[in-house]
Amino acid sequence: MTVGIVVVSHSAKVAEGTAEMVRQMVGEAVPLAWSGGDPGGGLGCDVAAIAAALAAAWSDDGVAVLVDLGSAAMHAQLAVEALPEERRGRVVICEAPLVEGAVVAAAEASGGSDLEAVRAMAEALAP
Repeated sequence: MTVGIVVVSHSAKVAEGTAEMVRQMVGEAVPLAWSGGDPGGGLGCDVAAIAAALAAAWSDDGVAVLVDLGSAAMHAQLAVEALPEERRGRVVICEAPLVEGAVVAAAEASGGSDLEAVRAMAEALAP
């Protein structure tokens, strides 16, 4: 298995575009999902949609979540807390730039690195 990647943005277009860039860089080698926007199609985040993205990108090796703004991290954390206890410890929310972090995390994951190495590579990009 390979570490999964979830992209969370306040904008569906940003989340989808970031995921598309990741796919172009690493192909299908990494489980990948995204969540963006609120349920009404506007800017915002949706805990249920993030939970669905976590499920879609799930890997027993873990999932690295990349977020765009502070409240996206809060919503992602709520989605993680709703996971079964045995899965919670296998999800990390990376403090990294969204697009660059997602691409670097996916590249690291595609090489077979573990969750902590994936997180470290993404977070190395943080200012």
